[in-house]
Amino acid sequence: MSDILQFLQQRNSSPKLTTPGPSGPDMEHIFRAALRAPDHARMRPSRFITIAQERRVAFGALLERCLLLRNPDADEAALIKARNSPLRAPLLVVVVVKVALHPKVPPIEQRFSGACAAQAVLLASEASGFAGIWRTGAAAFDRAVMTGLGLAEDEEIIAFLYIGSRNGAAKVIPPLDTTEFVSSW
Repeated sequence: MSDILQFLQQRNSSPKLTTPGPSGPDMEHIFRAALRAPDHARMRPSRFITIAQERRVAFGALLERCLLLRNPDADEAALIKARNSPLRAPLLVVVVVKVALHPKVPPIEQRFSGACAAQAVLLASEASGFAGIWRTGAAAFDRAVMTGLGLAEDEEIIAFLYIGSRNGAAKVIPPLDTTEFVSSW
């Protein structure tokens, strides 16, 4: 088996992340990989917003405000969780997709392209010696969060990717039996 196949079969999410996160040159390579995601009609629907350093605190404040808009009765624990969630990793990458009308590319394909770009960010991060995890939750679908991040009306959040260095050992994930997931027609 090639090293690339072995790498792909062993990658897993890392919920516990620490410093360092990827640097500018690392991110250039990571984003170049993400831009190779399948893209029917070359629409280039994906873009990326990075949130690092002190901007994570500002993003946490945005998440807290938006949670209160969605749920004015949110308890203190939920508010603290929203406020602190961006601090779980040294870098957040918000994957955004612009959904446009196109005669051959339905909106779902544009979203799938964004999802592929998000996966490519995770794979390229891992290949660069980092780790990450894909999170969404209610904030990812909240128009107030999108507006706070500067998204246009025709843009949506596909993923919040938390990226940094793995804190602790990688999870041991047993291999799955492909016969349970693959059939012939």
